[in-house]
Amino acid sequence: MAELTAPTGGSSASGWASTNAVRWASRNARILAPLVTFAAMFIFFSLATDVFLTVGNLQNVVTQVGPIAVAATGITFVLLCAEIDLSIASISTFCGIVVATLWIGDRYGDFGNWGILIAAVIAAALGLINGFFIAYVGIPSFMMTLAMLTIARGMATYVSEGKPLSPVPTVLKDLASAGNRFFGIPYIGLFALAVLIAGEIVLSYTKFGRYVYMTGGNREAAEMSGVNTRQVIMITMMISGLCAGVTGMLFIGRLSSANPAAGANVLIDTIAAVVLGGTSLFGGEGGIKNTVLGLLIFAVLSNGLNLLPNLSIYFKEALQGIILLCALLLNVFALRLEKVQTRTE
Repeated sequence: MAELTAPTGGSSASGWASTNAVRWASRNARILAPLVTFAAMFIFFSLATDVFLTVGNLQNVVTQVGPIAVAATGITFVLLCAEIDLSIASISTFCGIVVATLWIGDRYGDFGNWGILIAAVIAAALGLINGFFIAYVGIPSFMMTLAMLTIARGMATYVSEGKPLSPVPTVLKDLASAGNRFFGIPYIGLFALAVLIAGEIVLSYTKFGRYVYMTGGNREAAEMSGVNTRQVIMITMMISGLCAGVTGMLFIGRLSSANPAAGANVLIDTIAAVVLGGTSLFGGEGGIKNTVLGLLIFAVLSNGLNLLPNLSIYFKEALQGIILLCALLLNVFALRLEKVQTRTE
């Protein structure tokens, strides 16, 4: 492609600059679309309410989005492989129930002190089972994780006998409490940030991360290049399961109890946040940076709608869905524009 040089004429130079600005925006539409959406929502809620920009409310936003951010890290890996995991909400709930069950009383002896580690191992194992049947048996991820959703939800109800359980480990309550902060930032926000950074390092700076993108971008080409795509898929599902389990532990820490009926919105909230950021459902495009943007959009929208005066609580959920749909449409058009611009260059 010929190198672009700026014309010497004043009006021509202005036109050249405008053209190149449009090209730059088109090439970076995947990031710019969610960024513009976030900025618009942030400005709107800042002007529409007197509470949104207060320190206390922003701390609440961080506390509310923290568990979803952990689950979103795992889902980002799965979507980049062009797969889906519908079981994260049930795995999250089940692991919370396991931790609370082992913690209550002394009937399990020392197992109660190891409940968090045991639940994490169970979550990773359930994700690994998902990955094995998807990658090596050939069950589509939609159907396999739908089955696991039912299994984990049934196990959560069975273990808890359908009743909320309390108390929960003190360390989880301390970690998830909005009142525990480091330089004004809630602990749960710092924990979620650490998980997101770890996910970004793996995806951007490791061989496994490159294999994830290759598997989702073109599985046949990845296999021809020597990538064990089955193993990659199985490991990403295990990561998703582990992140879901940790999410469940954070939720029971926030609520100070484990409820087998809780966590129903984890799946929808998590996938919506990841896709809002620009990560493709068809694999190979996006990443943790996009997920962070999607989480910011989702957190601001959810919190801001609760603060709007004269908005019916019965209409809030529908309005949230409408706004999310509009944001997704903007992302779709931006991605198409980016692809068109890439082809023409």
